[in-house]
Amino acid sequence: MTHIVLVEVGPVRTRMGTLAFLWDPATTLTILCYPSYFSWHQNLLIGLSAQAHLSFWVVCPSSGQIGISSSSFLWGYILSSVIGGALVDKYGGKRVLAWGVALWSLATLLTPWAANHSTVSLLAIRAFFGLAEGVAMPSMSTLLSRWFPSQERASAVGISMAGFHLGNVAGLLLTPIMLSSTGISGPFVLFSSFGMLWLMTWASKVSNDPKESRFISKSELHLIQAGKTDAQVKSDKFPPLRLILSKLPTWAIIFANFTNNWGYFVLLSWMPVYFKTVFNVNLKQAAWFSAVPWGTMAVSGYIAGATSDYLIKAGYSLTLVRKIMQSVGFIGPGVALLCLNYANTPVVAAVLITIALSLSSFSQAGFLLNMQDIAPQYAGVLHGISNSAGSFAAIVSTIGTGYFVEWLGSFQAFLTVTAALYFITTMFWNLFATGERVFYD
Repeated sequence: MTHIVLVEVGPVRTRMGTLAFLWDPATTLTILCYPSYFSWHQNLLIGLSAQAHLSFWVVCPSSGQIGISSSSFLWGYILSSVIGGALVDKYGGKRVLAWGVALWSLATLLTPWAANHSTVSLLAIRAFFGLAEGVAMPSMSTLLSRWFPSQERASAVGISMAGFHLGNVAGLLLTPIMLSSTGISGPFVLFSSFGMLWLMTWASKVSNDPKESRFISKSELHLIQAGKTDAQVKSDKFPPLRLILSKLPTWAIIFANFTNNWGYFVLLSWMPVYFKTVFNVNLKQAAWFSAVPWGTMAVSGYIAGATSDYLIKAGYSLTLVRKIMQSVGFIGPGVALLCLNYANTPVVAAVLITIALSLSSFSQAGFLLNMQDIAPQYAGVLHGISNSAGSFAAIVSTIGTGYFVEWLGSFQAFLTVTAALYFITTMFWNLFATGERVFYD
């Protein structure tokens, strides 16, 4: 069962603090449920892939080929991120995300047919799914920047991303059960239908900007606008890619996204296999071990956002806060992955992976927010560029992990490489990142 949290409290943005931004049913629905929904879809595909992986592991135990299968979602994702980001800058997140949901719901519906037809068809439909979902993160980032004041934005992102992480938990735990009890087609038809129902609510209740909303009072609108430090901009020009890529703060964001996705997808794609091969934990147990870190990530992501907002309200510079959050988000996971090389029980390994993922969620208050800081008018396309770099990293790391396991016979070497990448990117971030606006019209 999908659990949708709908908090209905009136327009209460007062001195109550950051939780006061849950003021409107439509806004709360989109903020809490949209990331959870798209993560459910993603994990439905991952769950199907995991079952195929188990059979493939028995018949033809090639870790490299398993990695290729796991990365197929990213083949489409990497292509649509930049284009999707540019479309978000031009048309706003509402319309672009609506098309994305419609297309990935169609991909979900077609997945059982593709799986029955051929392996190539399944890989193609997963790539199409990624193509549709590539617009999701730029849309979310732009919408949240318009609906929340600067000093509440990190908490809003933390709550929004909590839905994403809890969707991972639900997918890892429930997808195998649903597939075994209802057959292949049932869950895919169900979630495709949910997508269309969600889309109808989105189209009728959500607006790109609070100024366009029918569900917000004048006093609430004034409070939102008064809390913004950046001008609300919407660019109709084609983004100046050469200019954007000429600035070191841009590259700090790109490298941070690259590193974040490298580590994230290694853990997302390979945790069940890791527990099976290293500790001989069966897949049912591995699903529980693998799901726990994502649940804690939802909590730690909100803590990171609330901490970031508190520091900004306390008078710390935006640049310093972004650097602190990102440093925690990379140094913490790097140390935890190095320690994972010495884990001798599945419980110790699960604790270390949980620590790594929990601390990595501090990046949500780092580079993920920094795009709006330095380039509010080009934040969508900048998000798309960095997402493409992150998707490339995810593909390389997902496939590379498999080949490292084949060549070296263990996960240790690749975990060390990933930890080193975390540390190097942290140094680059602290040298060149900034919370100040870099690009002006």
